[in-house]
Amino acid sequence: MSPAEFIVAGLILFSPANATDIKPDGSAECLALNMYHEARGQGSAGLLAVSSVVLNRVNDRRFPNTICEVIEQGPTRESWKKNGTFFPIRNRCQFSWWCDGRSDIPKDLVTYTKLLKIAKSMLYNDMAFIDITDGALFYHAYWVKPAWANVKRKTTRIGDHLFYRWEIGKKL
Repeated sequence: MSPAEFIVAGLILFSPANATDIKPDGSAECLALNMYHEARGQGSAGLLAVSSVVLNRVNDRRFPNTICEVIEQGPTRESWKKNGTFFPIRNRCQFSWWCDGRSDIPKDLVTYTKLLKIAKSMLYNDMAFIDITDGALFYHAYWVKPAWANVKRKTTRIGDHLFYRWEIGKKL
């Protein structure tokens, strides 16, 4: 475990974990699912880094205002089977697991339950949370080479992901 992961793990393990004021808006569940699908095998630093990107986007005017809306952002189309039901367009979402065509239901419920506790602690218990991505709004696996990476500033690499942000003053 790297020193950064050790510190992050300490923040999680020694923060209050008895969430009593949970609001039923689904934010913790959305954040936990994102951690599960994007970084469940990458240790504490990886989990918190992908969560930082979601929270940074919520706080950035260029992205939706809620955790679930940020995670579910992407183009949709109406189902040919059910009128009025919309589905994300495959492989066109901000977070690939949301529209990859596979089930989003966690298979490892023990891990998901642990991640849900972490998400609730982050969102509802004032857990000391440090953005170790230095303000990143984007990330990708290190083995992928997206074209957009050339116009963003790389901030760090954590686990299997490279993290990026827009520079101040740059627009969409």
